[in-house]
Amino acid sequence: MPWQSPISPGISWYEDNVPERPEYPALPGSVQTDVAIVGGGFTGLQAAHNLALKGVRVTLVDACRFGDGASGRNGGQLGTGQRWSPEELEHSLGFDRSKALFDLAEEAKKYLLAFASSHGIDIEYVPGQLNVSHKKSLEKDYRDSVEIVASRYGYPHQSFMDRDETVARLGSTRYLFGIRDTGTGHIQPMKLLVGLARQAALAGASLHEKTRALKINQSNGRIVIETERGNIRAERALIACNGYIGNLEAVTARHVMPIRSFIGATQVLSDFPDVLPGGEAVADSRFVVRYFRKSRDGRLLFGGREAYTADNPRDITDHIRRQVAEIYPSLANIDITHAWGGSVGITLPRQPFVREVMPGVTSIGGYSGHGVMLSNYCGRLYADLVTGNRSDLELLRDLNIPAFPGGTRFRSVLLFLALSWYALRDKF
Repeated sequence: MPWQSPISPGISWYEDNVPERPEYPALPGSVQTDVAIVGGGFTGLQAAHNLALKGVRVTLVDACRFGDGASGRNGGQLGTGQRWSPEELEHSLGFDRSKALFDLAEEAKKYLLAFASSHGIDIEYVPGQLNVSHKKSLEKDYRDSVEIVASRYGYPHQSFMDRDETVARLGSTRYLFGIRDTGTGHIQPMKLLVGLARQAALAGASLHEKTRALKINQSNGRIVIETERGNIRAERALIACNGYIGNLEAVTARHVMPIRSFIGATQVLSDFPDVLPGGEAVADSRFVVRYFRKSRDGRLLFGGREAYTADNPRDITDHIRRQVAEIYPSLANIDITHAWGGSVGITLPRQPFVREVMPGVTSIGGYSGHGVMLSNYCGRLYADLVTGNRSDLELLRDLNIPAFPGGTRFRSVLLFLALSWYALRDKF
């Protein structure tokens, strides 16, 4: 029987498309280790894998199953650079820091693809991403961005698409122009997650599912993580929960906010050859982004929803179908075979949150929808930091990530109002 996550609604097409999803035992009792990790997504598992390879004793726990959070249920698009465009970062941080962050993201992309290749993990990588606009007023920004990343950031893989090319590559007249990026692409994230967990276990990491972390404190110079099944005593700890900070919420809640996102998978589009004929992934210019791509077997995977509530709706297929039909009217009656959702962690400036939140305890999250490659690389960088190697994690740690206004009591209400305003603005 398919596993139904207690934190994420729906059975995803990703889960149904993974030949085997191994289970890992719950923590058997209290243990001592060098590094304790809370969170079995890309960041936590990459950290565990790389630490174990270097002989560090590492114990990782997750309240649910690995991949139940954003790492196993996201849109699968890699993107280029950070969540902000290079020119936006340059305006805010200066060219040197902006260029360093852009280069870090490129290294993250290379690391992810090399990791999958070297370990024989079929992540179903397909090159190509189209960033498209529904607003005429953005045309100059799009054209300028292509020139800037080529001339100032050494990235020659983007080109501006006029309306005719945009329509041809999407098979839709909904968007006016866009940027084609041949230096990135999209993957099947659950296959990467399952393969990563397997490699972390083979490297010697102690991995435990269905073990909820309840509290973290310090005692006699060591970090103690209390769980439902025993305590973990460690020299260091990594909180890698992103959108699911759970009972450790007080440590990161002021800076990382979970928001809901939903995705649907259609029937195979054999009768609709004009839909994404080149197989590229697509992300649009809305603040509440619509993102979609084709799966290897020819389904349309479509994400994006303008409802950021804490509920888990029982059926969102009609809502997804209506959004699909806005872009592809010919698919107005298409069957939605899978509909699933979950939470992604965002920060106020939409940049990653990397910080030592208490002595020896690092929190990494808040990838803000741009984390498939960054989350993997941050796990690697954390391991480098622990083992005394040079780590570019400091580039992210030095970012100014302010707390959400309103405190823990009102922050969700304020975020809902803000996102509702941006969703309304996207319509005009």
